[in-house]
Amino acid sequence: MIPDILSPGQYDTVYNSLSLVIAAQLFTAVFLLISLPRILPRYRQAITVAMVVCGIAAYHYFRIFDSFKAAFVTEGVGGQADYTQAVGEGFNEGYRYVDWLLTVPLLLVELIAVLALARSVQRGLLVRLVPAAALMIILGYPGEISGDNGIRGLFGLLSTIPFAYILYVLFVQLGKSLNKQPVGVRRILSQLRFLLLLSWGVYPIAYLLPLLDIAGPDAWVYKQVGYSIADILAKAVYALIIFQVARIKSFDDDPTFAGIERSRDEAPARV
Repeated sequence: MIPDILSPGQYDTVYNSLSLVIAAQLFTAVFLLISLPRILPRYRQAITVAMVVCGIAAYHYFRIFDSFKAAFVTEGVGGQADYTQAVGEGFNEGYRYVDWLLTVPLLLVELIAVLALARSVQRGLLVRLVPAAALMIILGYPGEISGDNGIRGLFGLLSTIPFAYILYVLFVQLGKSLNKQPVGVRRILSQLRFLLLLSWGVYPIAYLLPLLDIAGPDAWVYKQVGYSIADILAKAVYALIIFQVARIKSFDDDPTFAGIERSRDEAPARV
């Protein structure tokens, strides 16, 4: 539940964490856009999807940021007093779920696209992963907005089922495809799956705080900060690793392209 009162420190913590996510997502998208010509065309689809993910996340965090500022107000000079819920305003947690509903399936599309597998293999993986990702988010939302811990626990359990299936596909089915990748990227791709597991693991921890009898303003602040950190890892950091994989694979596919790119990197800067 949204707290009635936040201390100045609690308010600033959430304010700054939301601001950090906006900057991370927005400028990661800008970096990827500028760097798009530095990979081969066959891998640009993956990076384009990564830009879309970061753009969607930046947009929704702007909305979350505005919702947060409208929901809590203070009469203290310089913000040096407790913040209370504004009359007629509320913090809209739904923005996060709309964001996740769009971006979580696309994160899996990024990974499949950068592998550049045969179309039939890609299609088979996407048909299994994308609906499961969407279902995971849809099932989690009723519990998130409920004040009843029983309902929260039930929908948390239900959303875990597609989550477990996604992990099975990533670590068992997709693992079989890693042996077909260049040696230089196998370890990175393998670690990328663990990054998804690590970052996605933050969400259920934050989701379950009320069930662990951890409540009040501090718990709500921890949840907002946890979600923010997880979104940076799962989208911005993940996108940069996808770009690194695309670069390595581009170099492996085309030695001429690799030579041109390396010469640009080694060229002395002009004053």
